[in-house]
Amino acid sequence: MKLKALISKKTLNMALAFGLISAIFLSVADFNASCDDLRNNVLRLHIIANSDSTEDQALKLKIRDRILENSVIMFDDVVDIDSAYNVTKEKLPLIEELANAVIKEEGFSYKATAEIGVSYFETREYDDFTLPAGEYNSLIIKLGKADGKNWWCVIFPQICVGTATCGKLEDTVKNESAEVAYGSDRYILRFKAVEIYEDIKKLIRK
Repeated sequence: MKLKALISKKTLNMALAFGLISAIFLSVADFNASCDDLRNNVLRLHIIANSDSTEDQALKLKIRDRILENSVIMFDDVVDIDSAYNVTKEKLPLIEELANAVIKEEGFSYKATAEIGVSYFETREYDDFTLPAGEYNSLIIKLGKADGKNWWCVIFPQICVGTATCGKLEDTVKNESAEVAYGSDRYILRFKAVEIYEDIKKLIRK
């Protein structure tokens, strides 16, 4: 009788634990869904250096500056993510030209390539908002062997460029998604949970 009661108690505890885990998982999944609008309405810039040498890392930042300077013109009058994506795709040859011009000016011999793709980013805090971890459409610029540390930011809306013409994140996302980004202090644990959730998803896909 005692054994039966012990088994029943163990079963109950396991059921409660499973229920708790399921509730947490569903809560994170629901919050992650709220983050999707942020991910889907942002185009990120991802530059991968040739190596981790001081020279290659410095060159990466000079190329970053050249690309961001020209992105102001590229995205003039662009008001939505679809247009930003199409403009970027159309301008890939120009972007490569800009990057390779900097490489040549600085006396390096390798080349840069530019493409539109998907990059995974961890949770990133900016001055007044947070972007959750996950996969984002990105302008990916690979320098030489692309074996070095990378640099990333948001190219649309043009948050990385200090100019009055830059768009704001809330101009491109839904109100509830803007609340997630700008109310980041309230969601610190949830952002961490989303990062873990996204890491698990990556492992499952491998």
